[in-house]
Amino acid sequence: MASGEGGVSDDTAPAGGREPSGTGREVVLYDPAKLQRDQAAVEDGFWKKLRRVASKLPFLDELLAAYYCAIDPATPLQVKAILFGALAYFIMPVDLIPDFIAWFGFTDDAAVLFAAIRTVSGNIKPGHREQAKASLARLAAD
Repeated sequence: MASGEGGVSDDTAPAGGREPSGTGREVVLYDPAKLQRDQAAVEDGFWKKLRRVASKLPFLDELLAAYYCAIDPATPLQVKAILFGALAYFIMPVDLIPDFIAWFGFTDDAAVLFAAIRTVSGNIKPGHREQAKASLARLAAD
């Protein structure tokens, strides 16, 4: 049995950053099933809700940049999971603070989105922001 640094045997070292299976301490970077559900919800409802509420959103540019980052094939899966989760929260019909409440309706959506963007900000590229600006221009023209 080979030993690593500090006398830890190689056969007990975590593979790929995960604890050995069955310990109850596995590190799961994202839940693939939840990612699929969130992605499907976003694909189904994002643009519908956005068109309905765009004029009321002070964070529309950030929302769109997050969307374009989430759908970018080059974005890492863990980042996609975070962004699709935040975007799915935005389109959910049931909300912590209902969206129809004046001035406060999108506060929770903004907080969730801000936390997600803050977490993955290095993955939101200038190209995503450019796509967001182009979409804003199209929305304004409609």
